[in-house]
Amino acid sequence: MSHRIAVVEGDGIGPEVIPEARKILEHFLTDADFFEVELGLAKWEKTGSACSPGDIRELKGADAIIFGAVTTPPDPDYRSVLLQIRHELDLYANLRPIRSLQSSGDGSSVDMMIVRENTEGLYSGIEEIGTERSTTLRVVTRTGSRRIAEKACSLVLERDRNHPLVIGYKGNVLKSDLLFRDTCQETAEAYGIKTQAVFIDALCLDVLQHPNKYDVIVTTNMFGDILSDVCGYLTGGLGMLPSANIGEKYAFFEPVHGSAPDIAGKGIANPVAAIRSAAMMLEYFGMKDEACLVEESISSLISRGISTPDLGGMASTSEFGSRLVDAVSKKE
Repeated sequence: MSHRIAVVEGDGIGPEVIPEARKILEHFLTDADFFEVELGLAKWEKTGSACSPGDIRELKGADAIIFGAVTTPPDPDYRSVLLQIRHELDLYANLRPIRSLQSSGDGSSVDMMIVRENTEGLYSGIEEIGTERSTTLRVVTRTGSRRIAEKACSLVLERDRNHPLVIGYKGNVLKSDLLFRDTCQETAEAYGIKTQAVFIDALCLDVLQHPNKYDVIVTTNMFGDILSDVCGYLTGGLGMLPSANIGEKYAFFEPVHGSAPDIAGKGIANPVAAIRSAAMMLEYFGMKDEACLVEESISSLISRGISTPDLGGMASTSEFGSRLVDAVSKKE
């Protein structure tokens, strides 16, 4: 089946890493229709709009979206592109796998999934900005909490692990989190899944100290954003972390890292997170074996010392991408 795939390179290192992810998608999706959509700060500076209603219509016409990175300036007139897309396409579930590509000295490896509610919380986009007082409304609803809990429970059952579903929250300070915790627990109980509720600050520390204790973690929007970045330490940095934003009708795949303007244009950006996001798209299309092949090939290259400078290698962004396509082809 042919797929229509929107390609959004964005700002900063986005135009460097996304072409490498596209190489992998084109390798496996030979009959796909790729079309480009320009979004982000550069477009805003040219047109006054970082993401227009027309852009949203284009994205809605895709079967999936591969997205690079956008720069969000501290300007009250600039509306976050990511928040706009997540809300307009109702991409309520942000899936961030934390998976090490190599085992540690004792033979263990990290493999967990952070399931982040993606449309509510402090990223609801409901704000009042003033010169003396600014406010952001933190929104937690039973409906939003239930559907993200259902997504997390489905992953627990799919992964078939013996771990409980861990709920990251901060109900001792933020009482709105009690609704989130209680709804997640009720939902998990209906699935026959055990839960463990952990304060998010303690969780951020313990997940670094004892990562093998955890399998699926579900949490609210901002907490999930922070926790997954913290977990980048376990995988070699943000350049290694992919993500998927999933809704009922649309799917959007992006590396967790930002636009990294300090290294943009130097050809040294790590494309692994973008490529792994493309692998998540392949899995979304039912191509799990192909996604695993990409992961195995990345691991093989890095184990041989072929990587970008952030991982101690000498490969450029494009060189790594090309070497990966060659590695995948040889393994098929």
